[in-house]
Amino acid sequence: LVGVLKYARDDARDILERASARETTMRVACGAVARRLLDALGISVGSHLVSLGGIVATPPRPLPTPLNDASDASPVRTLDPEAEAAMIARIDRAKKEGDTLGGEIEVAVDGLPVGLGSHVHWDRKLDGRLAGMLMSIPAVKGVEVGLGFAAARRPGSEVHDPIVARPDAPRGAGFGREGNNAGGLEGGMTTGEPLVVRVAMKPISTLMSPLKTVNLDTGGEANAQSERSDVTAVPAMGVIAEALVALVLADAILEKCGGDSLAEVRANLDGYLVRLATRRSASAGDPAT
Repeated sequence: LVGVLKYARDDARDILERASARETTMRVACGAVARRLLDALGISVGSHLVSLGGIVATPPRPLPTPLNDASDASPVRTLDPEAEAAMIARIDRAKKEGDTLGGEIEVAVDGLPVGLGSHVHWDRKLDGRLAGMLMSIPAVKGVEVGLGFAAARRPGSEVHDPIVARPDAPRGAGFGREGNNAGGLEGGMTTGEPLVVRVAMKPISTLMSPLKTVNLDTGGEANAQSERSDVTAVPAMGVIAEALVALVLADAILEKCGGDSLAEVRANLDGYLVRLATRRSASAGDPAT
């Protein structure tokens, strides 16, 4: 309706077809190219379903690797077999009722070096860039990083991740965190810990049991058109989210370590990691670190 009013259209289908998630197809294709770059640099992107129709999964922690090998083994891309059975039953019930279901997916990225993004300018903060890209997916209504909204309900002592020395973590410059409530991002920059982002999707709006609406020609009360629709698109949304996260991260990598060839990008990344290791060695034992 809003699109019809804004663009002075007579047919709502002009708006709903353009607003369809089909527009993400090319972005997913571009994301596949970005993933090839990330893969070549030792960075992996995966996702899994964490809730569907009010049923919440309990995934194993740490997550299995490769993540997508495990999630793709499930018809709903969840890592919790008990929740999987309940989710499938919930989908079947919603289908019989002519209803649709929303849910959440979690994208996890391993292998990121510390320091991608920036705290200096608002538009270079990586969490803002990721949230903006993910919120652009049709039907997505929320994005959280790490602990996310739960952090607002806890004291700081239960939220902030203690810093520890971790010599075996070169991409963290020899530092690590006891936990990962930050989701791998602090001050708009990667910490070297896994990046963890959750994305919430509302139920699909085209229902087999239509809601009330208004007839645009007469202004009278009417029912929305009943048409075939998927019960849920949340598992598929994970694939879209992975691609968009890959695009943002590929941009961030090239901003930090860009070059005219893959070999040059890899060499620049290696040089950056060497500099971080040198700094770590020089500051060893500094209690203020």
